[in-house]
Amino acid sequence: MSIPNFKLNDGNTIPALGLGTWQSTPEEVYTAVLEALKVGYRHIDTAAAYENEESIGRAIKDSGVPRSEIYLTTKLWSTFHKDPRKGLDESLRRLGVEYVDLFLIHWPVMLNPLGNHWKFPTLPDGSRDIVHDWDFVRTWEKVQELVGKGAKSVGVSNFDVVNLEKLLAAESTKLVPAVNQVELHPNLPQHKLLAYSKEKGIQLEAYSPLGSTGSPLLLNEVLVKIGEKYGVSSATILISWSIWRGVVVLPKSVTPSRIESNFKVVKLEDEDGKKIDDLYKTIGVKRVINPDWSPLTVFHSDE
Repeated sequence: MSIPNFKLNDGNTIPALGLGTWQSTPEEVYTAVLEALKVGYRHIDTAAAYENEESIGRAIKDSGVPRSEIYLTTKLWSTFHKDPRKGLDESLRRLGVEYVDLFLIHWPVMLNPLGNHWKFPTLPDGSRDIVHDWDFVRTWEKVQELVGKGAKSVGVSNFDVVNLEKLLAAESTKLVPAVNQVELHPNLPQHKLLAYSKEKGIQLEAYSPLGSTGSPLLLNEVLVKIGEKYGVSSATILISWSIWRGVVVLPKSVTPSRIESNFKVVKLEDEDGKKIDDLYKTIGVKRVINPDWSPLTVFHSDE
């Protein structure tokens, strides 16, 4: 099965499969991106907070693949919520590109830009130094002005239905986010969020699609059995399931053989997709990425 493109609400298209690069060191990610582009990937996902944009930009340049053929995403970090223009400009400089295809608000929380750390400023008690008189609605007001000015599309990340409803109801919101990138896998299928996103024309993207490192999902009997039916690994089934659902999927790897195997998706039959949809009923619901943003609530439910 070739990798399809999905159409966004702004008319742009996005490849359904991309390379995730969270927790990839600058050294690892350079090789991983080169390998991915060689295999055929044309979608690379990064973020300012990953601290690997410079290596990714260098790999894109050294790959020989024209920039126009690569879909590149980066994200606005939480200490730049009052000045998204500056955040985007710094990412463009590190990446060595004139534009990104997608620019996302990484988290719906602003952190103190004048705090004791550029990424995770903390208060004396060790909690995160959150700015409480500014919210993500005001950030989005500024981010949506960046379309055509360094970003082709704009969107959000780690937004649940509650926060999306607040964003869409705001008078200052002129653009519906093109994309919402969230944690998605059979332990956290987020059926309610997916249905809501389709209704509103927001494209969901799945990070951590295989679960956590050393995920028990890869050994799940149902997934292994479905994999045997198609002659592929359970990891390939998990990636293929996201695409079957109409979700962009971002498996992360720095291992050449896995980067290659993750790209070989299969077209799932509906009965198999529905089996995976229902897995949470037996394996339970578990969110892997859930930082402490207290006293703010970022995830109001796991639906």
